[in-house]
Amino acid sequence: MTKDHSAPLRFGRIAATLPVRDIAASYQFYSSVFGFEKIFENGQPTGFMILRRDDAELHLTLQKDHKAAKFNVAHMLVSDADEVHQSCLRHGLRIIKRIEDKDYGLRAFVFADLDGNRIDVGEALKK
Repeated sequence: MTKDHSAPLRFGRIAATLPVRDIAASYQFYSSVFGFEKIFENGQPTGFMILRRDDAELHLTLQKDHKAAKFNVAHMLVSDADEVHQSCLRHGLRIIKRIEDKDYGLRAFVFADLDGNRIDVGEALKK
C-alpha cells in the first residue's frame, strides 16, 4: 500500500488521559454526572479504561499516588455549558472558575473531578 504524500497531513481523534486514584469511583463519577459509557477496560484489576459520550472520549489511568496539577488538564466542548455547570453543582463538585462568557468566544467554566483534575468546559458563543 502506498501513501499519497502530496496530501496535507491530517490528525484524527485525540483524547485526554486522566490519572485517577480509584478507577471504579471515577467511572461511576463520569457516568452519573456526565453520561459517559465505558467502551474498553484493561488489566486485572483494571488499570486503564476508555469512556465515551457522543464524540467525546476520556481515558482513565489508575495512578494510586496521583496528586492533581494546579492547571487545566482537559478541555470539553459541549453544546450547553450552563447545563453541564448545573450538573456539576447538583453533584457538589468544586468549581474552580465560575461560568462566564469569555472574550475568546466561549461560555466557559472550570471544575475539579474526584481526583482534583481540573477540567475546562466550554460552549461556542453564537456570533
